[in-house]
Amino acid sequence: MKLTDAIAELKAKIGGEAEIGPWLEMTQERISDFAQATGDFQWIHLDQQRAEAESPYGKTIAHGFLTLSLVHYLAGMVNADKPPIPGAQRLINYGLNKVRFPSAVSPGENIRSRAEVISVQEVKGSLELIKIITVEIENSEKPACVAEIVTRAYFG
Repeated sequence: MKLTDAIAELKAKIGGEAEIGPWLEMTQERISDFAQATGDFQWIHLDQQRAEAESPYGKTIAHGFLTLSLVHYLAGMVNADKPPIPGAQRLINYGLNKVRFPSAVSPGENIRSRAEVISVQEVKGSLELIKIITVEIENSEKPACVAEIVTRAYFG
């Protein structure tokens, strides 16, 4: 697929139905691994006994940035077998325009993404795609994360 075709195809999705990803269980192991990777060892994420006694959640919670780090995975943006933008040679995470964490995610809860295309344009010979990705928590009205993600796709 060429750049102009990809832009046209993605522009047709603006205002359309959101793409919903599969559920993923948040585990304490994933939270602990994230703490190891980032050096963020706050008790609210790792100390189950203290969290039960002192946390307003009554249990440990995932790091907000762990939830954010999963948005591309949850939205299917990193699946090599099913590229999100066919024909693109590479996708670059260009940044975030806005991020909020309305609700915490606890171990044992399932999360998934709801992704909506809000903007597509050509920028310096690349495709710039802006999506709002909402990370939902199963059986919760409040989402865990709402992020406006900017991705650049480069073609041959």
